[in-house]
Amino acid sequence: MSVLARLLQPLRRLPQGLQFMLVGGAAAATHLAVVGLAVTLAGMPPLAANVVAFLVAFVVSYQGHALLTFARAQARGWAVVARYFAVASLSFAVNELLYYVALHWLHWHYLWSLFGVLVLVAVGTFVLSKFWAFKAPAAP
Repeated sequence: MSVLARLLQPLRRLPQGLQFMLVGGAAAATHLAVVGLAVTLAGMPPLAANVVAFLVAFVVSYQGHALLTFARAQARGWAVVARYFAVASLSFAVNELLYYVALHWLHWHYLWSLFGVLVLVAVGTFVLSKFWAFKAPAAP
């Protein structure tokens, strides 16, 4: 058994919703860290940093959901990646709109704003991921 399989084994026993939250939490932490580093160290504007962070966090999110959250569906391949990227992109568009509102209309701190937005968008992402992007292939 590979090291990765051994690490994932106890996590696969958890309810799917909790698996989604763990993977989503790892992706959100990655997203927040990239935004924080890009704004603080590179001097990027928060909205631009958010785009870069989305792309980095997408890799974490897709891999985590494919290997853990939706692994039982056995949905693999470029078609699944494309569908999940569509879900993630839609979620990101909503994310970016809400983030803009929080930053420019509500004048909230950029990290707290992003945290709140990520939590709000997560529910829609789960539903679209489970019932479309990672939907189990039809039996022949």
